Amino acid sequence: MVGERSERAADRDDSTDLLEALLAGSHRALARAITRIENRSPGYRELVAALHEHTGSARVIGVTGAPGAGKSTLVDKLAATHRERGETVGVVAVDPSSPYSGGAVLGDRIRMASNVGDMEVFFRSMSARGQLGGLSMATADAVRALDAFGKDVVIIETVGAGQNEVDVVRTADTVAVLVQPGSGDDVQTLKAGILEIGDVFVVNKADMDGAERTVAELEEMVHRREGPTAGLDTGHHGVEVPGHPDDDPDRESSDGDETATTWTPPVLQTIATTGEGVDELIEACTSHADHLRESEALQRRDRLRYAEEIRTLVRSDIGDLATAELERRGGVEALAERVRRRETDPYTVADAVVEPIADCVDEARDGDD
Repeated sequence: MVGERSERAADRDDSTDLLEALLAGSHRALARAITRIENRSPGYRELVAALHEHTGSARVIGVTGAPGAGKSTLVDKLAATHRERGETVGVVAVDPSSPYSGGAVLGDRIRMASNVGDMEVFFRSMSARGQLGGLSMATADAVRALDAFGKDVVIIETVGAGQNEVDVVRTADTVAVLVQPGSGDDVQTLKAGILEIGDVFVVNKADMDGAERTVAELEEMVHRREGPTAGLDTGHHGVEVPGHPDDDPDRESSDGDETATTWTPPVLQTIATTGEGVDELIEACTSHADHLRESEALQRRDRLRYAEEIRTLVRSDIGDLATAELERRGGVEALAERVRRRETDPYTVADAVVEPIADCVDEARDGDD
């Protein structure tokens, strides 16, 4: 027990030193911090918690779309253009997880050719770790580290896994959805769900045949999203609609006289290989960020984002406690065998596992009273 306390104290001290070096502008400390965050190493929670008060300045842009749409090349040009404007950039590229190591299987590829040697562009390839939506909690924490470090712009390039990409909404302020010309199947996929997360739609490789038609299809879809059936929005992306009163305690309850502010997602064309259209894309993202601030949607979005993050962390922590209790009782396989033999039932097992956790919560509550 004494040894464990000593290790925890050492982890806290190390995290404090790492935090101070990161805030002082050490790129080495930034890299170490993100590695600790991604690996969920001892002390990472204290580190991320300490970073929080230093965040809130970076503009976070998510770039998503089907594989082959040219996301990596476009992100490269976005970073280079932001640097030409004098802004510092952080890039988090979320790659598919290796089924063996959990690492990013594409992490070794050279993806930022235009920014090689530029110390003001920090690139990190991270594993999605099998998380639904392509983004893990570690990715959001890495963005937090880049924000605290002082990066002006943080770009998240997602794995491009289709509708499940919606988790990017919880991390990015502005989401750009890429589609390549003539990709009718991709546009159909957008109708299935990705449409709702896009703040800007980009037809990349616009020099290919079919670009104008794809632009027209996307514009039609955006128009439909603004119609009466557009209520399935994510909160701040695209058309804003009044949410449940419990979602935002500062939202006034009205009988329909509230005028919702709207953002109509533009449909742009880019040629990432040459950089054509990249300036227009940056301007669109900046306009969306201005819209969020002016409409106070940014505050509402932050509250919803942090509420979901709290729920996720609580569920994860309680799940860990429950897993430990299952192991203490012989493991879930042994308990399942007892259920199979009709010696017990799943509800009784669940009650037995949760009961000691609930008792601890009750004792702590009684102590507070």
